[in-house]
Amino acid sequence: MAGRAGVPPRLCLLWCALRLAAAAGARRAAPHLVLVLADDLGWGDVGWHGSAIRTPRLDALGAGGVRLERYYTQPLCTPSRSQLLSGRYQIHTGLQHQIIWPCQPSCLPLDEKLLPELLKDAGYVTHMVGKWHLGMYRRECLPTRRGFDTYFGYLLGSEDYYSHDHCVLIKAKNVTRCALDFRDGEEVATGFKNMYSTNLFTERAIDLIANHKTEKPLFLYLAFQSVHEPLEVPEEYMKPYSSIKDEKRRHYAGMVTLMDEAVGNLTDALKRYGLWDNTVLVFSTDNGGQTMAGGNNWPLRGRKWTLWEGGVRGVGFVASPLLKQTGVESHELIHISDWLPTLVHLAGGHTNGTKPLDGFDVWKTISEGRPSPRVELLHNIDPMFVDDYPCLGIENRTSLLQINSFLWDNTLFNISMHAAIRHGKWKLLTGYPGCGHWFPPPSLFNESNIQSSDPPTKRLWLFDIVRDPEEKNELSEKYPHVVKKLLSRLQYYYKRSVPVFYPDEDPNCDPAATGVWGPWA
Repeated sequence: MAGRAGVPPRLCLLWCALRLAAAAGARRAAPHLVLVLADDLGWGDVGWHGSAIRTPRLDALGAGGVRLERYYTQPLCTPSRSQLLSGRYQIHTGLQHQIIWPCQPSCLPLDEKLLPELLKDAGYVTHMVGKWHLGMYRRECLPTRRGFDTYFGYLLGSEDYYSHDHCVLIKAKNVTRCALDFRDGEEVATGFKNMYSTNLFTERAIDLIANHKTEKPLFLYLAFQSVHEPLEVPEEYMKPYSSIKDEKRRHYAGMVTLMDEAVGNLTDALKRYGLWDNTVLVFSTDNGGQTMAGGNNWPLRGRKWTLWEGGVRGVGFVASPLLKQTGVESHELIHISDWLPTLVHLAGGHTNGTKPLDGFDVWKTISEGRPSPRVELLHNIDPMFVDDYPCLGIENRTSLLQINSFLWDNTLFNISMHAAIRHGKWKLLTGYPGCGHWFPPPSLFNESNIQSSDPPTKRLWLFDIVRDPEEKNELSEKYPHVVKKLLSRLQYYYKRSVPVFYPDEDPNCDPAATGVWGPWA
């Protein structure tokens, strides 16, 4: 019998061992976070949405996890990436107009605290591989200055998949300059010519996984170049699609299949090196497919650059052994800005130090099937919008030069502005949302589209987007009280937006002297 003097030594040792094991378990609890971002992957370009393009690895990962069927991105590269890493709408960062072009002295504002910085604060090792496109005119804008321990990829919006060169018309000099855009950390990465970027990025990601020291959790942001144009892919990936007569679609299909294989190789590596059982993998596109470059969003309306569902409803899923529900579809409202608070809270971190977030923590929505905390989503407000990619046969359209729609004037909100908002089941669009056609998948013989019957002066639309995701049944005259409410919400956001920051290009960006795109200011 133990005396009052204390606990028997063997019990004390056992208790201490259990405490140490519990502490170690608590340290291991922070999950590895892998965020895979595809570029320009359309709603109609994956197997589970009925595409003829083969995506078996993505299909299987989504089927074994949670597919996000009411998940939204922005209609363009820079805006989606800025909201992903900042958790804030682009109206709050000045990036609400178009993208950051190569020679613009602009980047995601340096006073924004980004996702990798928050995860570093939570004890993570942070790696980025692939496309940045959040500005690079100053070194302070580079990924390794914004929270990433390592970086391997390219800084601009697109480039050749093999040479890794990007060509730009520098208007002030009236010269087109082609130069390398490839970095390892902040150093120029040479020696990778004739190597396909998707393979390079996958190999680097697998190397990072293989060499990861498991005492710290891993954050890996893999932003593929695929499947953005130029349409380039090794010949063997096009062979299964020889029956597709449309050349762009055939190339694009091969690119999607190679990317699908790459994601499969990545997840195989996570399993092979013992990380998978404690990993949360998020897969997302950055915007809708570009129908002029092989992509497809059928049966949704519109395409990349537009505020129609085809531009903003994104392909996405979460795959993880840590999910409490698997093999399900989520039809809850989720936005790309939600990943920052979701992943930071999942990591055991906090969002102190950020500016007010527009994103929500949606982990319980995804993992447990609970209702989304998000009931409203501002798609964008862009007072400078110009449609650089109008529908064929329709002249270039802008936000500002349109005639009032029937019933509505500018009392509540200037409805000539390119804007859209979602609240509950309702979606309101104003101004000119971009090309409003429906684009069926290219047939075996030709490509066609179903044209919108909207009059060219129309500048306000209301849809019950839950019942009518194809945006065919316009309801603004039937539900004027809903229109009024949503116009008031748009005005609320507009009054709280910062001015658009869209500077003129700086000819000092010219890489003629170095042969490499990079910081110049």
